Amino acid sequence: MATKKNITSKNTTTPGDNENCCGNHDHGHDHGNATNGFKQYIPAIGSFILLMIGIALDYFNVVFFKGWVRIIWYSVAYIPVGFPVVKMGWNNILKGSFFTEFFLMSIATIGAFAIGEYPEGVAVMLFYAVGELFQDAAVSRAKGNIQALLDVRPKSAQVLRNGNYVTVAPETVVVGERLQVRVGEKIPLDGKLLSYRASLNTAAISGESKPASITKGEKVFEGSVNLDGVIEVETTKEFKDSSIARILDMVQNATARKSKTELFIRKFAKIYTPIVVFLAIGLTLLPFFFVEDYVFEDWLYRALIFLVVSCPCALVISIPLGYFGGLGAASRNGVLFKGASFLDTMTKINTVAMDKTGTVTKGVFKIKDIVVSGGAKVEGSASYNKDFIDYLMAMESQSTHPIAKAILAYKQDEAGNYKATEVSEIAGKGLKGTVNGRTVLVGNKALMEAHGITVPEETRAIVETMVMVGIDDKFSGYVTIADELKDDAHRAIEEIKKAGISNIIMLSGDKDSITQEVAKELEINNAKGGLLPEEKLNEVENLKNIPGTLVAFIGDGINDAPVLAASDVGIAMGGLGSDVAIETADIIIQTDQPSKVAQAIAIGKSTRKIVWQNIGLAFGVKAIVLFLGAIGIATMWEAVFADVGVAILAILNAVRLQHMKWD
Repeated sequence: MATKKNITSKNTTTPGDNENCCGNHDHGHDHGNATNGFKQYIPAIGSFILLMIGIALDYFNVVFFKGWVRIIWYSVAYIPVGFPVVKMGWNNILKGSFFTEFFLMSIATIGAFAIGEYPEGVAVMLFYAVGELFQDAAVSRAKGNIQALLDVRPKSAQVLRNGNYVTVAPETVVVGERLQVRVGEKIPLDGKLLSYRASLNTAAISGESKPASITKGEKVFEGSVNLDGVIEVETTKEFKDSSIARILDMVQNATARKSKTELFIRKFAKIYTPIVVFLAIGLTLLPFFFVEDYVFEDWLYRALIFLVVSCPCALVISIPLGYFGGLGAASRNGVLFKGASFLDTMTKINTVAMDKTGTVTKGVFKIKDIVVSGGAKVEGSASYNKDFIDYLMAMESQSTHPIAKAILAYKQDEAGNYKATEVSEIAGKGLKGTVNGRTVLVGNKALMEAHGITVPEETRAIVETMVMVGIDDKFSGYVTIADELKDDAHRAIEEIKKAGISNIIMLSGDKDSITQEVAKELEINNAKGGLLPEEKLNEVENLKNIPGTLVAFIGDGINDAPVLAASDVGIAMGGLGSDVAIETADIIIQTDQPSKVAQAIAIGKSTRKIVWQNIGLAFGVKAIVLFLGAIGIATMWEAVFADVGVAILAILNAVRLQHMKWD
């Protein structure tokens, strides 16, 4: 979001292109320097001291504090905080922008001086300046929180070149190079783990405080901290394309994508401000024709109050700050919104459609059951048949199929006793070969039947992927291969339902029988499997055609990209998900945890609640004080509260988002 120039700063540069509140102005000072930060407050402190002394001299009716002495004293108090505002208002007028907050404050305070209300004129500008400083600090803190979250980019990398590890800048490392990361160091680029195992702190990029246990060949991300032992990594992305770079780009761009509420308030302010200016002019002049004892100074004073109250800063500043806080809070929790608009949309979602593989499951095949001939399960059973496993692994070691990898990973620490020879692949059925002098078949039911081997009847009821084994023309057993549910899959569905979304649908390209079983386990009532990408797209479009339905789709693969783009909110798994899905989605779950979807809804609701609280507060107080000012009850002091006081309260309310938790 654009930030406001500190009006008490000595830097009075012409307003920049960033628009905020009623006019255009940019950020003109360095928050990172404590000395410069204190200097910002010197004009306001000086003005405050002079104002307090002046009020005391007035109160005690000091003899010399009269006439020009009094005028000069309050003028000196006014200049430190008033001059930057008057200059900014004049610069905006030269650019053709009349109705800015600077114009309103300049006219109101100069008008107060014109009718002899010197203390009030100084007070209005002083409190306005203090409000600007307060707001500036709040915006800076919100930005600082996000920047601190993202400022984890390593400054160097240990890369293997010419047989030695040398220290280089991460920007110079190319894809495919080998890196060494010591204990306590950050991984400098995205890559895959070459070491056997690693324990990593990924909190900076995922928001997950629990250390992640990574095994050989798995992805690792830039910014992750190595917790245990020296590890080696092969780079898969350049520095500019890493996960941290992507997060930084998304968060920075998200602030440019305004919510409908924010855009409406900005448009409203542009219409509202000139209307109030003309109403103030009317309030000054029109009573002349209708009031018998018309006193110009009295009605001008009421009009000046009207102008001070009319400044819509509380709305136009606190609302973007609220959304900014929501985006930052989400980022800290491993949820990246690509725009403030999606914070709003997530609160309105009433239907969630989701993929299965890689979304609620880990996307990795794993042996579920091993059953030897006779129906006894191997795991935990005395009838464990080690020969069965050795024969199976000997055959699968000749295959590169994902299922073969899952079987080999089952006993990866143990070397098999046998080697397979004369292995041939029978298309669409499996493998045939010789192990320890015996003919071994490994594959599906069709392979068994093609060789005259009878398959047990109970296997017909099994829905998981099944690998059958035949040895010397006899059925020896089978293993079932399944994709494990993610650890938080059950909790994810429960929390989505608790968020008020009862219509949850699973749409998967996997076999319908497997999809239905996973859906049943997760208590999802509506599920469809065996879907092609275009069929998934049709399902989501049909849902969207139902009046009043807003659909969020959760996916991770390349084939999910069309559906992610077509849904009202596309949510991608950012850790294991494909780059295409991540680029297409509106929200990225960095931790790959489906339970973060409910958290994203909660953050969106909290943000929207804060924003509407601020809108109600600002409109309510301003309406009351505008009315009281018009009938002559309210003074400049009430006007200051209605403008600066309400703005500060709204900013404080928005800042609450930075401290909330949605665990």
